Amino acid sequence: MKRIVVTIRVISGIYRSRLLKGHNIIGTRPTMDKVKESIFSIIQSNIEDSICLDLFAGSGSLGIEAISNGAKYVYFIDNKKEAISVLKENISSLKITNCTILLNDYNKALKYFKDNNIKFDLIFLDPPYKQYLIKNVLQTIIEYDLLNEYGKVICEYEDEDLKDEYSNLKCIKTKNYGNKNIKIYSK
Repeated sequence: MKRIVVTIRVISGIYRSRLLKGHNIIGTRPTMDKVKESIFSIIQSNIEDSICLDLFAGSGSLGIEAISNGAKYVYFIDNKKEAISVLKENISSLKITNCTILLNDYNKALKYFKDNNIKFDLIFLDPPYKQYLIKNVLQTIIEYDLLNEYGKVICEYEDEDLKDEYSNLKCIKTKNYGNKNIKIYSK
């Protein structure tokens, strides 16, 4: 399959207005600027010196935005080689060094973090279109205790039916942008 490259821009922070390469792989889509802008305005006070996880990273747009706004470190995870290739190009072009990029299945990655006692302040969940993985991931995050105190999980999805509460995670914000929905949970 031929890769079609699209561009995405960093909307704020030290890399503001820098262009990132995206990709057009079946089942993936970049986060729209207005959605990203809304997410980052909501979590702005939680970004500085945070440890973040961009679990279905794709081109890395969400994690890079976090770094641009002062995140201390970001773990980027994706299971598609094409996405990891684009992500590495983006990280290299910005000369970002405070990150780890892993080509891995999300379940194996979450278990790795549990086994290595790595916890997060912010977790970005934007799974591939129509895969309905968020509930399962939220339950795994809770079971593995992967979120630091007052940590947040930012979920971007189309039509997955998500509750307002999962054990110790409570929904603190819901936004809708046409067919895009955002739910932000806090510990």
